[in-house]
Amino acid sequence: MSQTKDRLIRGTAIDGKVRAFAVRTTGLVEELRRRHDMYPTATAALGRTLTAGAMMGSMMKGKEKLTIQIKGDGPLGQILVDANALGEVRGYVNEPQAHLPNNSMGKPDVAGAVGTSGFLHVTKDLGMKEPYRGSVPIVSGEIGEDFTYYFAVSEQTPSAVGLGVRVESDASVIVAGGFIIQLLPGLEDEEITAIEQAVGQLPPVTSLLDQGLELEEMIKCILPDFKLLDEMDIKFACSCSRERVEKTLISLGETELTQLMEEDEETEVVCDFCRNAYVFNQDDIRTLLEQAKN
Repeated sequence: MSQTKDRLIRGTAIDGKVRAFAVRTTGLVEELRRRHDMYPTATAALGRTLTAGAMMGSMMKGKEKLTIQIKGDGPLGQILVDANALGEVRGYVNEPQAHLPNNSMGKPDVAGAVGTSGFLHVTKDLGMKEPYRGSVPIVSGEIGEDFTYYFAVSEQTPSAVGLGVRVESDASVIVAGGFIIQLLPGLEDEEITAIEQAVGQLPPVTSLLDQGLELEEMIKCILPDFKLLDEMDIKFACSCSRERVEKTLISLGETELTQLMEEDEETEVVCDFCRNAYVFNQDDIRTLLEQAKN
């Protein structure tokens, strides 16, 4: 696995009429693969979604955050990713050991694992009373194409999305990353055509990163006049805690807590995102039961 630090860059091109994001997520995806004991196809699917989430999180401000949910009819079940403006990302897939043979191009069959029927949902918590929600049907299950469709339909921003995860024979992550190019109003037809052609001719993201290209160099393959505005580190972070789990248990109510206390010597709650386990003995549950009564 590459030891290069996970990093995200963003900037503009063509006099500010194009926004560009690029990210390396190798460490993030490997961290989640290890925590969830994921098989290669599941790793590729969750890894692509985590990569898109990291870039979409960087489009947020302050304490804003977003949740991506991909619910297809394939063997993976649901993919869920949380990201925020600080470069913190977490995620999981319902069936981490779902795995399919490589597709005809020799790549992980992510489309087969996700399924071709279902929805991609994006929920943005912007600090308002009601969160913003956008949903589009899954168009291919390849995830990159699905996010391209999401930006065009739900956010009315024509975008090119490239996402990639390369997995080693021992299932560890060799490299992961991606880019998002967004076209803003004011572009000439020939400028749009030139961008489309450059994206079409670009080798896979994993090939570029594997060759040692920096993120700036990857973007400049598409946008030669790319100007870097800022960058940030990308990292796995989970907001779970024993206190939060206690609140969840209290919310179950007196009947269920009494049942837990009487039937089990210990109650174990495992976080879906990080797989950390929180263990409560009968005395712990009794204390929570008293709080639930108040």
